[in-house]
Amino acid sequence: MKNSPAISEFNKEEELQAYREMLRIRRFEEKAGQLYGMGLIGGFCHLYIGQEAVVVGIEMAKKQGDQMVTSYRDHGHMLACGMCPDGVMAELTGREGGLSKGKGGSMHMFSKEQEFYGGHGIVGAQVAIGTGLAFTNKYKENGQVSLTFFGDGAANQGQVYESFNMAKLWNLPVIYIIENNKYGMGTSVERASSTTDLSQRGVSFGIPGVQVDGMDVRAVKAATDYAMDWCREGNGPYILEMVTYRYRGHSMSDPAKYRSKDEVQKMRSEHDPLEQVRARLLEKKWADEEELKAIDKEVRAVVAAAAEFAQASPEPQPSELYTDILL
Repeated sequence: MKNSPAISEFNKEEELQAYREMLRIRRFEEKAGQLYGMGLIGGFCHLYIGQEAVVVGIEMAKKQGDQMVTSYRDHGHMLACGMCPDGVMAELTGREGGLSKGKGGSMHMFSKEQEFYGGHGIVGAQVAIGTGLAFTNKYKENGQVSLTFFGDGAANQGQVYESFNMAKLWNLPVIYIIENNKYGMGTSVERASSTTDLSQRGVSFGIPGVQVDGMDVRAVKAATDYAMDWCREGNGPYILEMVTYRYRGHSMSDPAKYRSKDEVQKMRSEHDPLEQVRARLLEKKWADEEELKAIDKEVRAVVAAAAEFAQASPEPQPSELYTDILL
């Protein structure tokens, strides 16, 4: 196979699709942060602001039936794969109308219909689950690929390497997507990892990988197309290290004092995934300012409706404590 192309050349429809989907995630997360500040979202809440190009580019390369599993920074993944914003927001607020009936919260939502196998609160635990999904695909010979997301912090967890070994031993159709946003919890990847090219973490198992500009949705789409072909052709697992950046703290309770404001502002001003698409749309005259403002207005209305739905939905009945459990 040829090397992965640096970027995909998007047409007008693809650029607008990417812009709309990334903007929807951005506005949703901003609203979630607002509701958290108002005390309407409890527990942990990890926002995806800044990383939108990763999941949107990957979703653009997915085919029906491909599965997705990720960690606790998961709202963007849910929205990208088609889960209802009303249900996601209601789950964040712990309401009956949530996708896990208000019992899972931010980190534990699932959708069998959208082949989304959850956000997971235990660091790195989802990597073994994603590998198991790939085993199912190979066993059934269904041609589907498991998209297994984890972060730079989880890249140092033992179960990740146990999963790598099994995946290559059985040549499973799984793409391991490392969302390297430069900071695991409050520690930079340089301080936490002896080797920082995380795309090469599978070399000793015979798993190839590549670093990708995770702030450019076109680069994400191109790399994922390549990795998808690799897996579907029976070559086994592949690693995509998406080099990205989160603008907010690790979670809503993190003041992020371990990095400078100048560092964050530099990323926002020079590499923002939304602004890159916006600039191309305007430069190519595929949209004007008024059209982009209209898209933003439409997206904000969807997010506002989701917040209203969440606040109007009742809290779960106490009897729900005893449903959907294994005894």
